[in-house]
Amino acid sequence: MRRYLTLLGIQLRASTAIAMQYRVDFLVQGGLALFWISWSLVPVLVVYGQRASIAGWTFDEALVVIGWFTVMKGVLEGAVNPSLAAVVEHIRKGTLDFVLLKPADAQFLVSTAKFAPWRSLDVLGGLVIFAVAFHRMGRWPSPGAVLAAVLLLVCATLILYALWILVVSSAFFVVKVDNLSFLLLSIFDAARWPADVFRGVLRFVFTAVIPLALMTTYPARALLGTLAFSHGAFVLLGALAFSAFARIVWLRSIGHYTSASS
Repeated sequence: MRRYLTLLGIQLRASTAIAMQYRVDFLVQGGLALFWISWSLVPVLVVYGQRASIAGWTFDEALVVIGWFTVMKGVLEGAVNPSLAAVVEHIRKGTLDFVLLKPADAQFLVSTAKFAPWRSLDVLGGLVIFAVAFHRMGRWPSPGAVLAAVLLLVCATLILYALWILVVSSAFFVVKVDNLSFLLLSIFDAARWPADVFRGVLRFVFTAVIPLALMTTYPARALLGTLAFSHGAFVLLGALAFSAFARIVWLRSIGHYTSASS
């Protein structure tokens, strides 16, 4: 474990150094991140402009969901997507050999190859949205609620990472998976809304198939102190199940890899 933490630290320092090498680009990317954080609030402001609540969620409570959406978007575009997008190119060109020959777990290496440091502004933006939402409500989350929310953040990150591992694993069997990753990114935008807004098939899909509700709505409920213990356990079990399934699929998929030298 210590060895992998050391490797992670090295990869983070390397990504930060590369990002800082072109400082104007770094500042532009940071400015764009702040713009998209502000833009993500526009749909909620428009919808709640004429209504006091939607599906039992007030505007301030919906802001907490937006805060989690902003945090998870930062995790996705800052820590998950940059590395795994590069893996698809390695598989397509047959150059994954350089990773597989290294004396470390291949899934760990491909998952930590590249980070986008400026996306950490999304995480800070999410914390600011939390502060604004609870200030407007006139109360603050209890220490137990914060602890539960942090635990669910870990679970949500595991689920998000597992979904992207499943997408990347499909690149071992099909030539082009870019459209699938773009589709998932588009679907992920639905996580900005509380899951109760959706009905019927969509609600089932966003809870069990592509579990967006487990990434934003349930952590928001935990922070608001309204999450049932059974739902928290469901998120934990869901994260473990998705992670285990993604690991199995990755190991089986890599067995079908054909290198450039084959």
